[in-house]
Amino acid sequence: MTDIAIQRAPTADPTPTSAADSYRMIRDLFRQDPYREMAPVFDAEAVNAFTAPFEIKETKDGFSFKADVPGVKDADLEVTVTGSRLTIAGQRAEDVDEQGDQYYSCERRYGAFSRTFALPEGADAGNAHADLKAGVLTVVVPKLPGAQPKKIAVKSTGAAPPVKA
Repeated sequence: MTDIAIQRAPTADPTPTSAADSYRMIRDLFRQDPYREMAPVFDAEAVNAFTAPFEIKETKDGFSFKADVPGVKDADLEVTVTGSRLTIAGQRAEDVDEQGDQYYSCERRYGAFSRTFALPEGADAGNAHADLKAGVLTVVVPKLPGAQPKKIAVKSTGAAPPVKA
């Protein structure tokens, strides 16, 4: 029992005495992670998983879904339509580590992703097509011919009624 060292907190005043101490204190404050205690609550794999950001827009001819999927091969992508649901799934494989490699930072994400979108009425899912170019997946779902907007002419039937003030 005599081998146990007792460590006591320093009794020095924590108030910074110089500009360098002030900067050091601010740096240490910003380095703190207030959510560290809650880490077991969060799924670390889900937080660090690869997700593809999407851009979805409607044009006069159809619907366009664009996803940034850098490093994903076309063989690792799957685009399916079931009823009025469009599902886009893929996977980016992790690089193989060499023996003895040492990482200093690892901010890239790897893994599988899947997103499902409800197609609006009038979408022609049977004629949808996908293209992968420069790390951007573009899925285009055209509109059915009957779903195209139709311009209706407005006819005037006379003078407008007077407006009361």
